[in-house]
Amino acid sequence: MTGLGGLRVLVVAGDALARAGLAAQLAQQPGLIIVGQVGLTPDLAPEIEAYRPDVLIWDLAWDPATALEDLAALPDDAPPVLALMADAANAAGAWSAGARGLILRDAGPERIYSALAAVHQGLTVLDPALSPVIPGGRGLGAESVQLTPRELEALRLLAGGLTNKAIADRMGISENTVKFHVNGVLGKLNAQSRTEAVAQAARMGLILL
Repeated sequence: MTGLGGLRVLVVAGDALARAGLAAQLAQQPGLIIVGQVGLTPDLAPEIEAYRPDVLIWDLAWDPATALEDLAALPDDAPPVLALMADAANAAGAWSAGARGLILRDAGPERIYSALAAVHQGLTVLDPALSPVIPGGRGLGAESVQLTPRELEALRLLAGGLTNKAIADRMGISENTVKFHVNGVLGKLNAQSRTEAVAQAARMGLILL
């Protein structure tokens, strides 16, 4: 359960500089609490017990062989993992090892934050550049979802964290019309909430978190 102070995140990476840099970057995001930084280990259970994170962000770096082994060794009741990928080469391996979200390392902190929040809520997040290499990933594409141009515009603004009023101002329409577009997006994506819609759209490649 997320604490009152925000989403508790444990940073995992084999490289100490990468850990520190990622932690510093994410610490600037309101709503995130970096509870700790740990290196690679085949048994993360003690660290998880000590830090009690809501979600793990795992930088798989450029040589992820050991990292993938450690990821696969996580206990079944471990918090969900968002894996940062250098490229698509090891995406399938990270997926098979149990990562619930895959995103490229060069994604900005806002996109990473959105992905962490979605993964914590039990959703799957796949960077559009990585989904083609995931088993079944091609079936998650946008071809089966037909959003109107205005629905797509509203969706992109939703992904930016804008309120209905802010979206209305940006699009030059009324808040009631925004609600109409948002409801259309939720229905077409079979989503129960705005956050779920954004995560589903990212998984399908409609938007990039």
